[in-house]
Amino acid sequence: MNRLLDRIFTLPKQQRTMILGVVIVVLLALSYVFVYSARAARIADLSEQVRNATVERDKKKTLAANLPKLKQQLQQLDGMLKEALAQLPNQKEIPDLLSSISTKARESGLEILVFRPRAETPKDFYAEIPVDIIVKGGFHNVVAFFDEVGRLTRLVNMNNIEFKNPKANGDQMVMEASTSATTFRFLDEAERAKLAAAKGAKK
Repeated sequence: MNRLLDRIFTLPKQQRTMILGVVIVVLLALSYVFVYSARAARIADLSEQVRNATVERDKKKTLAANLPKLKQQLQQLDGMLKEALAQLPNQKEIPDLLSSISTKARESGLEILVFRPRAETPKDFYAEIPVDIIVKGGFHNVVAFFDEVGRLTRLVNMNNIEFKNPKANGDQMVMEASTSATTFRFLDEAERAKLAAAKGAKK
């Protein structure tokens, strides 16, 4: 090694400068290969991790900022669901509901000529239960009956209302009023599953 250095120092200055330049280039090349490139790969990996962590952090920040609003919306939806379910009786409550409707007719001073529930029609999560109703009495009594039914907590629609056979009875006009009342009931889980299976079989 000493001999090599002695020989290099005896060379002309231009050659010594050239050799020094080559040594520096070789050292830089080795440094790049063994140090910088490895670190560059590590830096790129860490940069990707930082980017992913930043994106995830921003997502969580957004969710955290919206959490009170989402909770409020959830409470509102729960309230709306409870309110809707309160208007849809289950199977056991239907007889009581129909009894309430007929009671409202009698309390309004009407004579019930027909009160006939028909076959229910299942929908996605509820069933429609139509009821043919014909009552007889004064016009104001009929209007009072419809108003009382409309005030029930349960949902009842009065459709196809017709008045016929008007007759004077003292100071009031007595007539027959017919309507198709439709009430609704909530389908339980088993009924919804059966309905979904039947729809699937048709498809």
